[in-house]
Order: sequence, then structure tokens, then C-alpha cells
Amino acid sequence: MTALLAIGTRKGLFLARSSDGGSFEVEPVRFTSIGIHSVAIDTRGSTPRLLAGIEYGHFGPSVMWSDDLGETWEEAATPPVAFPERTATALARVWQLQPSPSEPDVVWAGAEPAALFRSEDRGATYTMVDGLWDHPTRPQWQPGGGGLCLHTVIPHPSDPQRIGVAASAVGFFRSDDAGATWRPSNKNIRAPFLPEGAQYPEFGQCVHKVAQHPAKPERLYLQHHFGVYRSDDFGDSWTDIGSGLPSDFGFPITVDLDDPDRLFVLPLHGDVDRTPLGYRYQVFRSDDAGGTWHGHSTGLPEGPVHASVLRDAMSAGPAGVFFGTRDGEVYGSADAGETWSLIARHLPDVLCVRAAVL
Repeated sequence: MTALLAIGTRKGLFLARSSDGGSFEVEPVRFTSIGIHSVAIDTRGSTPRLLAGIEYGHFGPSVMWSDDLGETWEEAATPPVAFPERTATALARVWQLQPSPSEPDVVWAGAEPAALFRSEDRGATYTMVDGLWDHPTRPQWQPGGGGLCLHTVIPHPSDPQRIGVAASAVGFFRSDDAGATWRPSNKNIRAPFLPEGAQYPEFGQCVHKVAQHPAKPERLYLQHHFGVYRSDDFGDSWTDIGSGLPSDFGFPITVDLDDPDRLFVLPLHGDVDRTPLGYRYQVFRSDDAGGTWHGHSTGLPEGPVHASVLRDAMSAGPAGVFFGTRDGEVYGSADAGETWSLIARHLPDVLCVRAAVL
């Protein structure tokens, strides 16, 4: 068995492989000087497929795929992700590529400006989900610091009718009819940047990332602009679980696939000073669904470090826990974050990280 790590950066895609469950060998860059804002490793079929949401610069964004683990890449003859003419909108970026665990050939794409697209050919071509685009609250949606981006797609692992999405600075939305209709699902999420008396809006929360465990699909974990939350009813209501953290500001949040009660965050100082807490990388882990937290940094630089970790630059799975930094370093842990080792350095700004065992 081989562990495959896909690292999307500001200037290219890097693949790293491990056959011994330990050290990774980083291969030469693919898509040199092209931004890779999203990546997925689709292991559902007999042949694994890599998907990459790329940004060509002057030529714009697109999605490409590889069925030979990155040796060769293909692209649809027409733009794979494109807004219908009626929207009078151009695609700015593909922020998320998410294979559906309950529909064999379906892949979801989250885009900017905040929209959801669906593919039924394993990610080659996509159509826009009208129900979310036409939501009556859309005229009031406001962009976050990174734009009006739909950065998270949470398909239910056994019910294809149920799907959740998160966008900045819009909030979490849920559909129970395969995307035909949607409702905001942000109850109890506080938006402290809003005026007193208006800090618990129906929508308008700046959600940074949402994670789910397939064994407990109704449970979601959410990293907010200020706050970490858990839902046990697929977003109908949320509970603050960030009080035990030294800082509840951050971007990534991910769940250990071996344990739905174990999750990881990487706190930053705060909204203005977006640097690692204490100017060193510390991954905080909870083993009781957010009841308590413990920081882990063995094997990580002692500091000072000033580069942050972006929302999609942390991933947990059968191969371990991984994160990449904005100064081009990638770290991995094979023991649930207890100890860490350096996998790569001197890469461009790391935008996204995904791992799988093949």
C-alpha cells in the first residue's frame, strides 16, 4: 500500500509518496507556476483519480484530472466549471473539489463567487446548482477577506439528498433535497464583528472551514472567524467548543478518520495578527469532541515562525495528519499529532493538502 500526499501551492502541484508508512519522497512539481487552489484524491473506483482546481493566470481557472497518479493530465474540451449566461458572472476560482461518498460518479465543486457545481462524470464537467445560486438571501451575501468563496462541501455519506456547504462570509447552508432548496443553518454561531444585538444572525457568519466524520455524519465541526463549534444535527444547531483553546481564531479544522471524537485545529493569534500562537506551530487536538484540548508541537520548529496555515492546508486520514504552511513547509504525523516530521520545505505558499492510502 502507498500513501499519497497531494500538495497544492501558489506555483504548482507537488505529490509525495510513502511506501513504508513513514518517510515521504516529494516528486518534481506539476503545473509549474500555476496556482492549485483545490485538490482531491478520488479512490472510489478501480482506478484512483486526481483532481486539481487550477488557476492559469491570464487564462483563468479550470479543473483537470489524472487517472495515472499525476503522470498525465486531461481537461474538458469546454470550460468544465462555468456560470450560465443568465448569471452574468465569471468564475474566479474553484475552492473545493469533493467526491460524493454516496454517488459513485458525482463530484462537487465549490466556487467563487459563492456557488455550488455538480459533476456526474467523476469531475470532468460540471453544472451549476441553481437552488443555491437563486437563494433569496443571496443579494445580501458579503465576501470575506478571501472573497465570496464557497470553500467547503459536506455531502452526507449515505443520504445523497442531504448536503451542506459553507461560504465566507455567508455561513453554513443545508439542503435535504439534493440541492433543490437550501436553508441557512447557523443557530448559536456568534458573529462578534457585528453590532451588539445583531451578533446571532440567520446568515452572515464568516465560517472558515467545516469538517465531518463519515461514521457520525450528523456531527459537524466548524472553525469560525472567532470560535470553534460542534453540531450534532447536521447544522440545525451549534455548540461552542472553543473555550478550552488559548485562541479560537484559525482557519483549518479536520477530524481523525479513526475516531469521530478526535479533531485538530491550528490556532492563530487573532484577526489582525494572523500568525501562529506564540509564534510557533502548535496543533491542538481534542479527543472528546471539543470538551478538552491539548497542544502538540514535538518535532515542529520551536520558533519564531510567522507563517499561517490556510483553511484547506490541513488534512487527516488513514495516512496520518498533515499540514502545509504559507512559507512552503509541510509536516506530517503518524501518531495523531503527538509527534511531527518535516516532509517538504522551500515549496511555494501551500494552499491545500490532501492525503489517501492507495
